[in-house]
Amino acid sequence: MKVSYVIPCYRSENTLQSVVDEIRNKMIELKKYTYEIILVDDCSPDGTFNVIRELCVEDKNIIGLSHAKNFGQHAALMAGYHFATGDIVVSLDDDGQTPADEVEKLINKIEDGYDVVYAEYEHKQHSAFRNFGSNVNRKMTEVLLGKPKELYISSYFAARRFVIDEIIKYQNAYPYVIGLILRTTKNICNVTVTHRERIEGTSGYSMKKLIALWVNGFTSFSVIPLRAATFGGVFVAFLGFLYAIYTIITKIIDPNRIIGWSSTISIMLILGGFTLLVLGMIGEYIGRIYISLNNSPQYVIRSVLNYTDDGKKDV
Repeated sequence: MKVSYVIPCYRSENTLQSVVDEIRNKMIELKKYTYEIILVDDCSPDGTFNVIRELCVEDKNIIGLSHAKNFGQHAALMAGYHFATGDIVVSLDDDGQTPADEVEKLINKIEDGYDVVYAEYEHKQHSAFRNFGSNVNRKMTEVLLGKPKELYISSYFAARRFVIDEIIKYQNAYPYVIGLILRTTKNICNVTVTHRERIEGTSGYSMKKLIALWVNGFTSFSVIPLRAATFGGVFVAFLGFLYAIYTIITKIIDPNRIIGWSSTISIMLILGGFTLLVLGMIGEYIGRIYISLNNSPQYVIRSVLNYTDDGKKDV
């Protein structure tokens, strides 16, 4: 059997070599498997692609891809999946925090019959900000995408070939790999691995990127926000109806009572704000439909190393 490793790369010129070495050393032990490594440079501003080029020269099992601009982690995964040929596809990070030397745990679970296996960390070494983002993402996938509460989602996972084949059928501009997996299979489990401290640098996910990822997740794979907006509108309208009845009754009881302009303005602001929120949400959906209809690409590959349509070749 063949294992394909797909690694999105961004600002990892000082860590990528050690990650690749760890994979190669582990695969020497797993003699029943062959392997390939697909390194996807997501337009890093440093020398990451130069490192990928050197790795491709020294090892023909490595395929290097370079994006024309920064498309994000999930787009980089999608690009790598299109080049992966393994029976099992493993995705992991480029910073060394996900332990490549424990990949056997994920593969063994796949061999046991699971379709997808996610690594679960007993002690996470992420920053408080990154942990907060992970928790929000976890709740979002539970509520909007139907993820089981007991399932832990991480960037380190293994999947069967048919799952990857189904994922790459998705051609729209906003890929969200977690959503694509959850709509493909429910035969998913976790396995506990070590989570290491970051060797250098900080997470590539800023607050802006995290928010964009969350919006992408629920607008691409769920209509629950629109349904929630509908129920919210009904609820606000009901409250307005109750307030109108209250106003009429108090006016009948006390004809001299002056209806305050402040309360009226407050209600108008609440209703106006809620209306704009719902319109913005609808606009987000319509905008993504428009962009998809315009065939906006998931990613654009500038160059490919060690690969042609006929198979691998020298760099």
